[in-house]
Amino acid sequence: MKILVDKKIVEFQPETPQETADMEALWQTMVDCVADNRRMEPIGEYIPSKSNVARFIIDSVPEKTVYTDDQVQEECTVVCTICNKYAHLKPGDSIPLCCGRPMEVMD
Repeated sequence: MKILVDKKIVEFQPETPQETADMEALWQTMVDCVADNRRMEPIGEYIPSKSNVARFIIDSVPEKTVYTDDQVQEECTVVCTICNKYAHLKPGDSIPLCCGRPMEVMD
């Protein structure tokens, strides 16, 4: 992946299909079209000679998926209309919360 820095602008350019998929997942996690976008904060240090890994934490991302008490009666796909995440549910599965509200069943 190429990373270009121009003053306050940082541009990430994936170079493989896997990096493109990872960037799409990161984008969907970070961007909220309705409310405020999430922020990344650095963790620890970045010293390439010691460990060539930079770590960040994303604020406001739940540690685990939270579910409602509502259950689906038949197999379906649900979508978050804010961030466009999808989930496939089986009968009896609880509807997950995403972006602070229950995901919606797709028709």
